[in-house]
Amino acid sequence: MNSTNPPRRPSILVTGAASGIGRATARLFAAREWFVGALDRDAGGLRSLEAELGSGKGLFRSVDVTDRASLAEAMEAFGQATGGTLDLLFNNAGIDAKGRFDAMAWEQIVKIVEVNLLGGLATIHCALPLLKATKGSLCLSTSSASAIFGTANLAVYSATKHAVKGLTEALAVEFAAFGVRAADILPGIIDTGMLTAEQKALLPKQGMWRVLPAEAVAETVWAAYHGDNLHWYEPAELAGYDVQVTTAPETARNNRIAGRLF
Repeated sequence: MNSTNPPRRPSILVTGAASGIGRATARLFAAREWFVGALDRDAGGLRSLEAELGSGKGLFRSVDVTDRASLAEAMEAFGQATGGTLDLLFNNAGIDAKGRFDAMAWEQIVKIVEVNLLGGLATIHCALPLLKATKGSLCLSTSSASAIFGTANLAVYSATKHAVKGLTEALAVEFAAFGVRAADILPGIIDTGMLTAEQKALLPKQGMWRVLPAEAVAETVWAAYHGDNLHWYEPAELAGYDVQVTTAPETARNNRIAGRLF
């Protein structure tokens, strides 16, 4: 009697998995029978995620993405659990800090760059051997609508997200040589811990600047794995805004100065 091996279970590794977009994405992929690697510096949030999903659904590790040695150890453990494969890296961990650039402490500026840019670079660098070993794999990063046109009072955050977008475009070309795809997601205004109740109350109920749930971005992550776009916008209307501000950046600047964002 001939025996056959069971089909390999697809896998996703999510940074910033304890809350917000990362947590919603981990939930969605676990529900669709993917093996989930969940990394976050919030140990308590990871414990509650593991309790929610079940320990058999994945690997849960408390890791700060600015600590490359810890990242490398977590990646090795993930590879051992998946047989050395990784179908989808979701490079999602990030922080923001609102306020005028001239009023920010230098240490705060450095921390945003360390997490959002250097932490993302370290994550991709550590995950690349697993991605290379997996046919059709995708390196997906969370950029932002702030990478379409820089957001005042989020200048450093915007700078890091512009960098993520540019990095993605470069890696999409480089990684094609060994069969790994690269793409990013540019979410608009998402209902996560970064958004206060007061801010939500001021936002429009319709249009591209409406508040969307984190689950909407998780569905876009799913679509990105199964699609071939370089940039994924959530909501989709942001793609048109990207074209507008690229064509006429001065108009976008003047509208922002005049307070005509919406």
